[in-house]
Amino acid sequence: MTLTSQKLPTTRLWTVDEYHRMVKAGILGPDERVELIAGEVISMAAKNPPHVLVGKLASAYLEELLKGIALVRTQDPIHLDVHSEPEPDISVVIPPPRRYAERHPEPEDVYLIIEVSDATLQYDLTIKAKAYARALIQDYWAVDVNERKVYIYRKPISGDYVQKDVFSDLSSIHLLAFPEIEVLFKGFFP
Repeated sequence: MTLTSQKLPTTRLWTVDEYHRMVKAGILGPDERVELIAGEVISMAAKNPPHVLVGKLASAYLEELLKGIALVRTQDPIHLDVHSEPEPDISVVIPPPRRYAERHPEPEDVYLIIEVSDATLQYDLTIKAKAYARALIQDYWAVDVNERKVYIYRKPISGDYVQKDVFSDLSSIHLLAFPEIEVLFKGFFP
């Protein structure tokens, strides 16, 4: 038997529906911190105090900036596709909240996704970024807690972002969805 005629092992990818059934059946406990990315159930890293603080500061700042025009969600699922349902630290979506009574937001509902990174920066800039790019999320940010930087990824094409910029905590940027609104990154950091 030649190598080409042998059946090579494959990875079993989970769908979002199967993932939800695992939760309902108790296979994944309600307190387990996991998310589904590209068909794989991924354990989420523990949140250190600086991660928690930056997440809360950024979320509160964005809620203030976007009051009445967008909904800011924290640690809530986004249904990207049949194999991915991450729980980003912050997502900015189309309001009102009742819009999501029967479903999680989907890519067409999303204005911005933010991951707060301390121990997971490389993962957030690669695996997570590719998942968001494949779903055509137009504005993806990773906030580096340790270096006080914000990575801005835009223009998703062929499963990756073609525009990648890095800003310091003293910089600012305008939101893609709301170009009249300027975000000062110092509002994200203590």
